[in-house]
Formats: sequence, structure tokens, C-alpha cells
Amino acid sequence: MILTDIAEFAALLKPNRAICGLDLGDKTIGIAVSDLRRSVATAIHTVRRVKFTQDAAELLAVLTERNVCGIILGLPLNMDGSPGPRVQSTQAFARNLEKLTPLPITFWDERLSTVAAERALIEADMSRMRRREVIDQVAAGYILQGALDRLTYMDKADG
Repeated sequence: MILTDIAEFAALLKPNRAICGLDLGDKTIGIAVSDLRRSVATAIHTVRRVKFTQDAAELLAVLTERNVCGIILGLPLNMDGSPGPRVQSTQAFARNLEKLTPLPITFWDERLSTVAAERALIEADMSRMRRREVIDQVAAGYILQGALDRLTYMDKADG
């Protein structure tokens, strides 16, 4: 089920279960997962893209192993907030994934997530080759952390 409203997404999440964040690239899919309290995002894996069925199978195996209850996909918007050139492919990926899993899926603005991830990896003095290997999963962590922070804020505003 694809939801465009983060509040509707939050209402469907099972308690004490992790959420997954995804950064879809042309060649890889970065995966990050939250802790059970949904306060910290951790970059965990990168899927090398082959074709959708194989990519989805590997992704769903990771989600099952981590007992994930929801998926947040980074939405590649332009700096002015308008849909970027890859928005359609991200939405198509979500529609295809929706057919394979009952987990709720929503989108999160991923503007500057890769830039922030790259900056953090450079500050950590990581080699260019190693950065290339982990950039998408670190960007997925930034995407997921932004959504987790929003969910936490919503919980505090409600309570």
C-alpha cells in the first residue's frame, strides 16, 4: 500500500518493529533500517541492481530478516521542490514493490541526502573507492533519519 501522507503511513506501522529507508540509484539500492524504537537509522546494505525481480527479491529478503514493518523511499525532488527527472522511476519502483509486499510504503524528500552522505564519508577520511561502495546505503540512512525525526515530532505533537 502506497501512502503519500506520512501520518497515514505512521498509523499503519506495527509497534516495536523497524522501518526501512531506501535510496534508489541507477546501479544500486541503498538500504538503511531503524532500531525498534524508531529513533536511529543505520545504513546496512547495498543491493547491486540487475533487474526488478532480482532486486526486489534481495530487498524483501533483507526486510524479512530485519522484521521491517514499513518502507520509506527517497523521492528525488529538484531543489525547488518540483519532481526531479527520476521521480517517475521511483514511483514505478514503489508500484511494482507494492505488488510483492503488504508493507506500507511512503516517500520522503531526499534532497541533499547524497551530498550529506558524501560529506560525512569524506570527513571520516574514507577512500574514494570505499565511498563509492557505501554512498547509497549512507544516503538511505539520511533519508530514513529525516523521516524518523518527523515521526518522532508527530508523536510528541500528538501526546
